[in-house]
Amino acid sequence: MQVTRIIAVRHGETAWNIDTRIQGHLDVGLNEKGRWQGQRLSRALAARETIAAIYTSDLLRAWDTVRAIAEATQRPLHSVEGLRERSFGSFEGKTYAEIETGYPQDARRWRQRDPEWAPPQGESLLALRARVLETAQTLAAQHVGEQIVLVAHGGVMDMLYRAANGIDLQTPRTWNLGNAAANRLLWSSEGFSLVGWSDTSHLDDDAVLDETTS
Repeated sequence: MQVTRIIAVRHGETAWNIDTRIQGHLDVGLNEKGRWQGQRLSRALAARETIAAIYTSDLLRAWDTVRAIAEATQRPLHSVEGLRERSFGSFEGKTYAEIETGYPQDARRWRQRDPEWAPPQGESLLALRARVLETAQTLAAQHVGEQIVLVAHGGVMDMLYRAANGIDLQTPRTWNLGNAAANRLLWSSEGFSLVGWSDTSHLDDDAVLDETTS
């Protein structure tokens, strides 16, 4: 069975990640730590991986993360709108606490992971899953026998993990969606499968990231 190997990466850290402020489709850049994470990740991938192509969400925080990877690996970089974060509509820019206080019924349905619920002018979990999986499958099908990098967002990573493990949308999340973590999957005509998740060894202070690393 022929497969495509995928390294899926959530963007580096932003100030809004720290503030627990909803980003969605708003263009928020990386903070200093996020830029550092992108540099560490790019050096690790350049030293250790053979990559056919890199695909990224067109939002700034993903683009800032992937730019260093493209420069380090010298691989083609493609912007893909389908890899964007979930749209949170009018909730974008608000903190979780503000939503709990101002929109308690919406907050309850959000906490319960109601697949059909969508924020005002936003996107439901069902719509997000359909978009993410269609996009990822389309990209993977172009690179059978090769390895690609997808740089996107927490919501995108969550949908890929659930698809690879056969987990439904309402199951509470117990897995990490770390900034700049490397998540490894396989794709074939039968769907996605998981190889490894949330590898952050490249962010360790003592990680060996020079060009001699195998």
